[in-house]
Amino acid sequence: MGLLDGKVALITGAGGGLGEAYAKLFAREGAAVAVNDLGGPRDGSGADKTMAERVVAEIKAEGGRALANGADISTMDGGRSLFEDAINHFGRADILVNNAGILRDQSFAKSNEADWDKVIKVHLKGTFCATLPVFRWMRDNGGGVIVNTSSGSGLRGNFGQSNYGAAKAGIWGLSNVLAIEGRKYNIRVWTFAPSALTRMTAGHPEFASDLLSPDETAQAVLYMVSDLSDGQTGRVLHLSRWDGVREMRMMGMKGWKPPHTGLKAHDFLEHAREIFFPEENIE
Repeated sequence: MGLLDGKVALITGAGGGLGEAYAKLFAREGAAVAVNDLGGPRDGSGADKTMAERVVAEIKAEGGRALANGADISTMDGGRSLFEDAINHFGRADILVNNAGILRDQSFAKSNEADWDKVIKVHLKGTFCATLPVFRWMRDNGGGVIVNTSSGSGLRGNFGQSNYGAAKAGIWGLSNVLAIEGRKYNIRVWTFAPSALTRMTAGHPEFASDLLSPDETAQAVLYMVSDLSDGQTGRVLHLSRWDGVREMRMMGMKGWKPPHTGLKAHDFLEHAREIFFPEENIE
């Protein structure tokens, strides 16, 4: 018995890297997999469905069940196409992993509108477009599990990734809302922030030894989408070679309650120890 026997999983950006590892592992664990990938280089230009088709062929060669979808999930039609392919071929949509992404890194002062819009569209809008039809189906059919891919760049920031970081922070916010709204429908939602060796990090070989492999990273996602995670939802799982495996949260200081007489600028200075975290505790 596999951990995902009888399940149907939809995975975006599954034509290579992390998504490919997820798709192959899920298939080995008994799931039927809808493999989505627009294809093309990591900056989001071009399209090549053969990437998804190759992964599907390899899954089928091992005796698994899979289909290839080459839709652009940053559009409503693309997200609907992936969902409808899964329903038409396999009849269900139990698991969704939003993994598709691109990179167009540059320092903020050198940013341009076209690159900003493209990165936000693929990551943040793409997560929305792929999730909406699946979330609605899960709501009406007993629930499911959604994993949305964020990043340390969105949770903590990273030089040269203002567009990417903004998109990934937005995905985190979206996940928080989906977890709240999905709870009563048995829809579990995770935010995943891995530091892993992928097509997008391949341009930095100097960091390769510090990054987890796609196969290792896939084990974390398998935990999240399977019964091993025992109904957990609304969590942010960070995976890193140097930081280890840990949940991340937005934390707040104990705070200071202003008097009814009114808040003044000097109050922030006077009560700084209650309001602000010590600088040495900020990562």
